[in-house]
Amino acid sequence: MPRLAIASIATAVPMGAQRYETEMAARAQSALTPYGDWCVRRVLVRSLRSPLPGDRRMPMSRVGAASVRERRLAGRVLYPRADIVHRTALELPPARVDVVTLHDVVAWRFPDESAPVPAAAEELRRAAAVICVSAFSAGQAVELLGIEPPHVVHNGVDPRYLDAAPLAPSQLAALGITGPYVLTVGGASKRKNLEGLAAAWPAIHAARPDVTLALVGPEHPERTRLFAGLPGTRLLGRQPDEVVPGLYASASVVVVPSTYEGFGLPALEGMAAGAPVVAADTSALPEVVGDGGFLVEPTPDGIVDGTLAALAGGADVETVAARGRRRAAEFTWERSARGHAEVWASVAR
Repeated sequence: MPRLAIASIATAVPMGAQRYETEMAARAQSALTPYGDWCVRRVLVRSLRSPLPGDRRMPMSRVGAASVRERRLAGRVLYPRADIVHRTALELPPARVDVVTLHDVVAWRFPDESAPVPAAAEELRRAAAVICVSAFSAGQAVELLGIEPPHVVHNGVDPRYLDAAPLAPSQLAALGITGPYVLTVGGASKRKNLEGLAAAWPAIHAARPDVTLALVGPEHPERTRLFAGLPGTRLLGRQPDEVVPGLYASASVVVVPSTYEGFGLPALEGMAAGAPVVAADTSALPEVVGDGGFLVEPTPDGIVDGTLAALAGGADVETVAARGRRRAAEFTWERSARGHAEVWASVAR
């Protein structure tokens, strides 16, 4: 019976990558059914002093900075009983038979992102298989890191977004939103292009003073610097998971202005919730959005034009939003899990 261990790092602030880990791991066993009997288990690694739940402890900073040889030895200690290990984080050490998810190459491309694990590029080239979440990311991995063509397996979208009901006016009022609003969700690193959105917002607000810009994401000084003084904006911080689908469903427009995304989950979630999505015509976003949203240049003028067009509403906007919802429904975690299972089974063979 082949054994598969899905290895992840415990984190106190789950983001899109952690959502991927949870959804994929939950479906791994059933997705492998066509390939015979498998033993699947989750390995959740935490640092030595972490209070978070987990079943392994490791000096994460030391292992992350270690040499290729030292990391291989650490992997033999960490995963002694697995035939195949799927690492969902590059900080974890490699296994004897290693499958790795590479969401993107931002660590190698953007200095304001976390620095890459020194051994990661070589480990990726040696892995039995590398899975990328978009064709764009796969191309970047080949070009920048010299990886053999990776397997492309798209992310999915939580069904809660497809079934999301708009928040009640009282819920929105508690967040300081009392009318139509434009929503953006995500981080605040430079590639997220919040600077472009901040430059675009005064023109949007001048044309539509009734509309609020609502920003959801972990507290970050750059987001505060850009938007705290702009009229008609609300910094909502992180919101509970049970609230976010309704925030999307209530939005008049969802804007994803990023200049670089390895996938672009906020665009997919906005489409699933039925909101018109305005996304930058860059990186993996066109691959995800397709004809289900408005693709614009990630410049202030492009963001202004796309957002105002979507805010205008009408039959054309409704048609695009409906296409987006249908397209998003195709991105299921079940389909993603089946794609992962094909890779695991091919490695086992």
